[in-house]
Amino acid sequence: MQEVTTAWLQSIEALKDVPADQLQWMISQSRHYLLQPGDFLFRAGEPITGTHIVISGKLRIHQRQEEIIRFEAKTISGYLPFSRGKVAPVFGEAMEACQIMTFPIEKARELISTHYELTQALVHFMTTRVREFTSLQLQNEKMLALGKLSAGLAHELNNPAAAVVRGAVTLKKHLQMEPETFKKIVSIRMNEADVDIVSNRMFEVLRQPEKPKLSLMERSAKEDELVEWLDEHAVENAMELAENFVEFGFNTGDLDAFKAHIPAPYISPIFNWINANLVTEKMVTDIEEASNRIATLVKSVKTFTHMDQGHAKQLTDIHTGIENTLAMLQHKLRKGNITVTLHADHSLPQIKALVGELNQVWTNLIDNAVDAMEGMPQGELEIRTEPDNTCVKVTITDNGPGIPPENINRVFEPFFTTKEIGKGTGLGLDIVNQIIRQHHGNVKVQSQPGRTQFFVSLPING
Repeated sequence: MQEVTTAWLQSIEALKDVPADQLQWMISQSRHYLLQPGDFLFRAGEPITGTHIVISGKLRIHQRQEEIIRFEAKTISGYLPFSRGKVAPVFGEAMEACQIMTFPIEKARELISTHYELTQALVHFMTTRVREFTSLQLQNEKMLALGKLSAGLAHELNNPAAAVVRGAVTLKKHLQMEPETFKKIVSIRMNEADVDIVSNRMFEVLRQPEKPKLSLMERSAKEDELVEWLDEHAVENAMELAENFVEFGFNTGDLDAFKAHIPAPYISPIFNWINANLVTEKMVTDIEEASNRIATLVKSVKTFTHMDQGHAKQLTDIHTGIENTLAMLQHKLRKGNITVTLHADHSLPQIKALVGELNQVWTNLIDNAVDAMEGMPQGELEIRTEPDNTCVKVTITDNGPGIPPENINRVFEPFFTTKEIGKGTGLGLDIVNQIIRQHHGNVKVQSQPGRTQFFVSLPING
């Protein structure tokens, strides 16, 4: 094994100013040993044994097989003086042969009382390490949440985008057929009053705000009636016209009203011209609706991520964030056959908050609820907002199997998760707790089989 000297320890940035006699005391009190590839320096859930310094080799730090970071030579980890942490939250596994120096936790009291500079250096180093580690985990959790949202969002955007493309292609083909219709129309001779009546009646139909909603049997019966009328009057493309006319609410009475102002030889070309306008209107409407869906989703994403906004607290309506989160998770909700009920008290005042951070709270809580209902024939998600003294209260309820009593007090612990590997880091609810506390609020949980509730209270002037 490599000899560990005070000079070698002082080559570590965090220990460079520690007196040599204190470092020598640390060397003499420490355990020096080797780890083989696959050996564990520490395991999640097991007691922390001391302060570890990697002399040589590499360790992989992971949680549920998901790598978090790697430790190399001159890395310090493990026990933090004055820390209340007694149990390792993650695994430290040797990737290759490693030499380790471990200062035992049993010597911590003597360290703190007799070696001030060494204690100060370790506290400073380990505090920085915890801050960096927490920041890394927060970023990993955000990326995990973004991955979940982006998968559903891609599906949500793909459907209307495909509808726009499909509608544009169909409309293009339809317009290429218009010259034939135009030839027939320009040869028609009608007085100006009749032209106005026919034209106005057609545009009245196009301007109808809602199309009739018919059952399959009702639609079929009406189509048969119109096909019979159109065939009686020798109108070309009777079947196609009947389908479109029924969709726009036409009946035989409407056709009679049109016929009263159309000379007999021109009934077929004029009805086909009307149909061409209805088809064009339908295609344009479909494209418009799909485009609006895309615009709505993009707006939701922009609001959700709080793009183009500052990072200071600002007044916001909590319902905006909740509704945008539901929009972002719409695909996952539909896929899980989950019914969402939102009881929103829109009389609630706006609250002062970090909007992007709160959106992460709603995402984590709603996503957890959806995961809890996975496999159920009918999931039910209920979200309620209401006043709570000087706070606004948000309650998120699901009808999943519930949280076991032995886990209920651990759900907000960092790295605690019951999800399968790759589905969670165990930081989602810890982050929720941190964000809510940052807003001077609180989050609580109640659970029993078939009903789990998370209660979030946020001060209005937080």
